[in-house]
Amino acid sequence: MMGMKKMRFLFEVLVPALLTGMLASMAEGRTHYYDFVLKETNFTRLCSTKSMTTVNDSFPGPVIRIHRGDLVYVNVHNQDDFGVTIHWHGVKQTRNPWSDGPDHITQCRIQPGTNFTYKVIFGEDQEGTLWWHAHSDWTRATVHGAIVILPTQGTTYPFPKPDGEHLLVLASWFAGDFNEEYEEYLSNQTGTSFDDIAFTINGEPGDLVACGGETTHRWLVDYGKTYLLRIVNVVVNSELFFAISEHNLTIVGTDGTYTKPRVTSYIMIAPGQTMDVLITTNQSLGHYYMAARQFVTFDPSITGFNNMTATAILQYRGNYPPPDVPSFPINLPLFHDLDSGLGFLSLLRSLATPEHPVNVPLNITTRMFVTASINKVNYTFEGTEVSHFAASLNNITFMDPTSSILLAYYRHTSGVYTTDFPDYPPSYYNFTGDTYPPPMSVLATKVKVLNYNESVEIVVQWTNLLGQGADHPLHLHGYTFYVVGMGRGNFNNETDPKGYNLVDPPERNTITVPKNGWVALRFLANNPGVWLWHCHFDRHLIWGMDTAFIVKNGETPETSILPPPAYMPSCAVQSLIRLEDFQDSVELFNEINVN
Repeated sequence: MMGMKKMRFLFEVLVPALLTGMLASMAEGRTHYYDFVLKETNFTRLCSTKSMTTVNDSFPGPVIRIHRGDLVYVNVHNQDDFGVTIHWHGVKQTRNPWSDGPDHITQCRIQPGTNFTYKVIFGEDQEGTLWWHAHSDWTRATVHGAIVILPTQGTTYPFPKPDGEHLLVLASWFAGDFNEEYEEYLSNQTGTSFDDIAFTINGEPGDLVACGGETTHRWLVDYGKTYLLRIVNVVVNSELFFAISEHNLTIVGTDGTYTKPRVTSYIMIAPGQTMDVLITTNQSLGHYYMAARQFVTFDPSITGFNNMTATAILQYRGNYPPPDVPSFPINLPLFHDLDSGLGFLSLLRSLATPEHPVNVPLNITTRMFVTASINKVNYTFEGTEVSHFAASLNNITFMDPTSSILLAYYRHTSGVYTTDFPDYPPSYYNFTGDTYPPPMSVLATKVKVLNYNESVEIVVQWTNLLGQGADHPLHLHGYTFYVVGMGRGNFNNETDPKGYNLVDPPERNTITVPKNGWVALRFLANNPGVWLWHCHFDRHLIWGMDTAFIVKNGETPETSILPPPAYMPSCAVQSLIRLEDFQDSVELFNEINVN
């Protein structure tokens, strides 16, 4: 009798409790721990050996692989000789800006010989491919890696499960000592360029460069299978075309969200973006080049750009005579093919299913019209007034403080930033024309403040100031946004909104503002914190094409910023920035126009 009672207790009480706990654990996800060690490592490419900063001695760096709903802690040990921060690109970091990573914005640098642990909180809806990278100076050129977010355990993809998957990281390769060359570039007041000399696919430039070939990346596949290929563009200053010879690509996801399947023979992918594509291996057994080359949108008369094509090889398994040369993708667009590059931007749509819904804000409470420009700025350098190339949003060239904006906001510290980033540019003109006002911008640290749950629409207009117009891939930290509209020419606020896609617009964290055009974004400001918004061409970022959004707390603890961790890297130096309110900026702009 006692045995029967024990059995009954076991099955009626303990087993359901255990099952409930297991299900709760599955719903909450697992916790993963990583150690990242930053230090110098030697690599040989293009017939030359050099030392460069890496994570765990690898280029690209380690892959973070998790399931949807999981939590990640990364302990970063800085064994290099300069400070660094790490950003988790596309990760929403819900209520946790403390671990977002941009230098000067949410933290100060992890100093040599110290460490800092990041708590990486993914959005509950995030699934697909994201990535991580250094967010201090241009260190991300060599400090980066992919993040793979698999479906929640027990669920699957919104398309037939692939037979396998593969990851490709497209990156820049610089000659010489990167850090020394970068410092020299910053000290040069003439605007001389600092450019990569090659691109790499999974760390290798491929067959078409000096001393290439032996280490070219190879992907071994079986005939008749369907593979999920995850592609990440971590290149410093270039958009890229990518194609696989004689194989179509079916796009099924971008930036950690799913899309309606779109079949294409090539993709155009901007720095900061990820793309998930399906490929079916249905061609003759052989070797096929996977190739990436730059999509160039600046003046075509400029010839001094990186015109190298990176290659890797898709290689079928089996018994067949290997070809002398792999097949090359003849459908890979040429460098200046604007129609192929800009035409690709409107191809994608959100999946928009009950399992992966679309929630486009409809009742807009905050509207912004923002111009993205290349300017000039005057400032004092070593006692002399000099003019230098700059970049701006609404004519404001963002100047980094020497302390953290997030910490200043959280502690109510004044003098670090002002809250008057303008909703509109100081003047209107033919933004895409060849005649423009004096291209001087204003140096300031201005941010935009949003109330919790504001419905935001931002129209970003490309400009041709200085005749320096090129695409601008803009990335928003802490959020994804819906790309509800895009077009050529100057935005028309009466006719263009009529063509907005409010049904299934693509959801991105990085979007290209097209040359001679505009793009319209919408998002709900429901993630409190301080979030950087910037061009993902690092040259334009350090020139000042960025600002930050401060999203206020909601009315409950669950809609408020999490408390800071017990330890944050210290900010030893206070900000020395001379701040101006917006009226001063307008008066200065008008004075420049008059003179």
